[in-house]
This record gives sequence, structure tokens and C-alpha cells, in this order.
Amino acid sequence: MKNVQEFRREFLKMAGLGMAGGAVTLAGSMEAQPRRGAATSTREVYYDVRRFGATGDGQTIDSPAINRAIEAAANAGGGTVVFPAGVYASYSIRLKSNVALYLSQGATILAATVPMDGLKTGGYDAAEPQNPAIEKFQDYGHNHWHNSLIWGEDLHDIGIFGPGLIWGKGLARGEKAEVDLPASTSPGVGNKAIALKNCRNVILSDFSVLRGGWFCVLATGVDNLTIDNLKIDTSRDGIDVDCCRNVRISNCTVNSPQDDGICPKSSYALGYRRDTINVTITGCYVTGGYQVGTVLDGTWKPHVNPVRFYGHGRIKCGTESNGGFRNITISDCTFDTCRGFALETADGANLEDITFTGITMRGVRGAPLFLRLQSRMRGPKEIPIGTLKRVLMSNVTSHDADPMPSIFAGIPDHAIEDVKLSDSYFHHTPIESVSAASNVQMSAIDKGHASSGYGQAGPAPLGPDGIPQELPTGYPEPNMFGDVPASGLYARHIRNLELTNVEFANQSTSDTRPAMLLADADGVDLFRLRLPRRLQEKQFRLHNVQDFRLFGCQFYRDEKVDHARDQTV
Repeated sequence: MKNVQEFRREFLKMAGLGMAGGAVTLAGSMEAQPRRGAATSTREVYYDVRRFGATGDGQTIDSPAINRAIEAAANAGGGTVVFPAGVYASYSIRLKSNVALYLSQGATILAATVPMDGLKTGGYDAAEPQNPAIEKFQDYGHNHWHNSLIWGEDLHDIGIFGPGLIWGKGLARGEKAEVDLPASTSPGVGNKAIALKNCRNVILSDFSVLRGGWFCVLATGVDNLTIDNLKIDTSRDGIDVDCCRNVRISNCTVNSPQDDGICPKSSYALGYRRDTINVTITGCYVTGGYQVGTVLDGTWKPHVNPVRFYGHGRIKCGTESNGGFRNITISDCTFDTCRGFALETADGANLEDITFTGITMRGVRGAPLFLRLQSRMRGPKEIPIGTLKRVLMSNVTSHDADPMPSIFAGIPDHAIEDVKLSDSYFHHTPIESVSAASNVQMSAIDKGHASSGYGQAGPAPLGPDGIPQELPTGYPEPNMFGDVPASGLYARHIRNLELTNVEFANQSTSDTRPAMLLADADGVDLFRLRLPRRLQEKQFRLHNVQDFRLFGCQFYRDEKVDHARDQTV
């Protein structure tokens, strides 16, 4: 498939010059009366959906006509299906190899509504069967692709382009029915805007998505995937790349208050383990702080919720993590009023060789950085516990984050390894300010996270030694550890941790927690840290720590500790 720039140049050229003979020119197709019929020339490249019977009136179900246009393009060896300005109410649109969709300015593909009890006939394509032995390893949304507004399976060289809109108005958001939407499991119901399985050479570029259902984009087993300049305004996940290889995500805006923004995953939905590998995410903006629809319409209305810690909207690897994550670079991205960055391997994935750099965060809900290796093991029994190693994070600026530290936590006998954090700044909102604003105490902060349904039933109390409980099989979220007794960083079960030129700017007068809590840590180098000056208070609690070095830090003398059972320095 042509790259995005080549496609744009060719499209604009053809739009201006038209095509000779019996081919449908773009100018002619926009003006012609809608009629049924296939292309009249093998030279034709563009297929106007109106010529195949689509009305664009927002009432008539146009997906049969759209699918005829796609079939015609595929039968001719490939082409571009064009949506002129209009609203195209649709059920399932089935992509074909060598065919691209172009959404013109003013064109909207509208996900048609379905009655609350579903449709016995018609509606969206039925969810394809999934092996019962497999489907329990991930939720319903990950297990099916055909029950979507736009879907494709076993395809190559496909794309969706253009400045138009995909509006998932009639798509379900979960397994259970909601006030205004049916359950995903009801017959005839669709639950994703775009779903792709086992495809290669895919480009998604320039369009917007409003209310994308369970997932706006679910790509599973897709290789050579380019996603560029999408604007997504939805309640659930924005972009999920699951078991994909060679992925480029760039220049995207995602507002997703109730779920994650951009989310590499590695589930067992394909029936076997497959790594998500060679991924770059760059120049993207993620948020969970605005009412759905108000980012696209430009009003930017803050999400109204009594709990301050509400928005999701982050970039996260996991939690589906049966295969692996390797060679992932995330750079030059902005996090706004959402949860922080998360790397999570819970189901046996080897999560390795990650770079996270050039990041600006503001108003982070929860921990700015969350690295978690654990043993939930939602997958086949023979899969061993995974690994989390070789993570490089640099040039991170976080302002006005919740008073929750960054968390790097493995489990006994399975340590996180080789983590470097450098040239970064972390500012946390004082505890007293948050408590006053939210009318809650520190002990209740994490319950706000759990209330959204993504954490434990409630935060776990500390153990008798004042260290958070292990919780190796819980749902991996920062809230799982309760009120962590550290203000900047909590690191447990970790080998080879290095911090260089990092500032933790917690100016709270009532926060008596040490800056760092290190537990079961081996090989910790802290160089040129800048911490709040609190009358020479000791800022580092070491619990079963070996080979600890602190040097070059303002206000604190250099320290070298070979072994610490439980002490502060």
C-alpha cells in the first residue's frame, strides 16, 4: 500500500484532473444522482458509495451499498471507496484487501442504533465463535472482531483516510446493558468502531472518532500498522494494538475518561502467544479529563465527578500480557488530567527493552510512573511468570500529580531488572490540598480509583512492617497498594535501579513520608537527586536492600550501604 503522503498526493491530483473514459471522476461522482451499479471501467480507481446506492441521509441504512462498493473495488484488483459529504448510517462494513476508505470533509459514518434487546435478524455482524478454552483469558471485547462497525480479517494493504468522522453512536460499550445502549452480547449489537485481525500493511490516518464503543481501534495480530493524526473522543479505550508487529502511532489525540488512551497489549485472543514488538508512539496527546465529545467540538468541558482521581486516558502496556512486549519507544507525548504511564506484565509476558522519553505530564491521577511485574497468570497453565527488564525513562516532566509516588514493584523471586530514570522532574499536589478539595483523607484517595472498577475492591492496608502487601494476583493498578509510605518513589523487588538528575518537588508541610521506600532492592545508584529540604530529615527507607549508593545530592551527604535490613538514611 502507498504511504500516507503518496496517497494524499495522488488523491488530490485525481480530484483535480478527473479520469478519462468510463471511469468515475471525483468531481462527477460528487454531483451524480445516487444509483446502483458497478464500475464501468477497469481503469477506475475511486468508487463513490452513492453510485452503489448509499444515500448519506443519516436515516437509511447505507452499509449494504457501502459493502457493494468495497466488493467492486476488490474485484477490480483494488481501489479507494469514497464517502462524499453526508451521514451514512451503517451496520457492519467489511473491509477487503487492496481497498481503502476515504472519508471526505463533512462525511460521517454513523453506527446505527439497535434496540435494547438486540435484533434477531439484521444489525451488526454476529460475533464469530471463540474457543471456550481461550475466551476466558481475556474479556468479550478482545475475543471478537466481526461485531464491529468496520472490520477486517486476514487482509493486506488496506486503509482508512480522510478528514471525516466515524461516530459510534449505536455501539455498545461493555458486556452489560447501559441506560441508553444494549449489552454487547445481545444479537445484532456492535461494540467496536474499527476491528482488525491478522492483517498486514494497514494505514489509518487523519479521521476522527466520536464514541467508539468498547474500543475505537482494536488491532490484533496486525503487522506493519501505521496510525497517524487520529482524533479520538470516547469513553472506553482509544487505540489497542494487541499482538502486533512493526507499529507506528503518531500525532494522535485521545480523550478517554473511563479507560486507557493508547494501549499496547499481548493477549491470548489469537489462541497462541504472540509478542507486540517494534512499536513507536510519538507526538501524541492523551487525556481522561474532559467530557466525551467536548474535545472534538472544541469546548473542552472538564469531566464532572466528585472524586478527583477519575480520568484514565493514559498510555499503558497491559494488562493483557500473555505473549510479550519488546522494542517499544514512547517519545514526545503529553499526558493531561489522566493516569500516568504504566508497564504491566501480569500474565507471563516478557516486557523488555522499553524507552520512554520527552514526556510532559500535568494533573496525573495516581502514580506518574507504574512498573508492575506480577503473577495474575490469566492464561494457559504452562506459561511461566514473565519478566520486566531494560527500561530507560528520561526527560519526564510531571506537574500537579496526586500525592502518590511512582511505583516499581515486582514480586518475590521475580524482580524487575535494569531500570534507569534520568533528567526528570516530579511535582506532587500536597496532601492537605487534595484532602480539602476532595473532602477525603489520604486513606480514602485510592478508593476513588477503585470505584471506577479497575482496581481491587479497595486499597490493601500496609503489612506489619509498614510495607505494602504483595498482592501478586490482583489487578495491576497503583491503587492496589493502598497508602504507600513514600512521597516520590516506591520500589520493591528490583535489581539494578539508577536515578540521575531527578527532582521530587513535594512541598507539603504535613507529608512526613520519606521520599523513597526501597524494599528487596539490589544495586541502587542515586546520583544528583534534588529533594525537599525538611530540616535534615532522612529521606530514604531501606528494607532488605543491598549495594545502595547515594552521591552528589543537594542537602544530603553521600552514603554507601552494603546491606540494610531496615534503616533510613
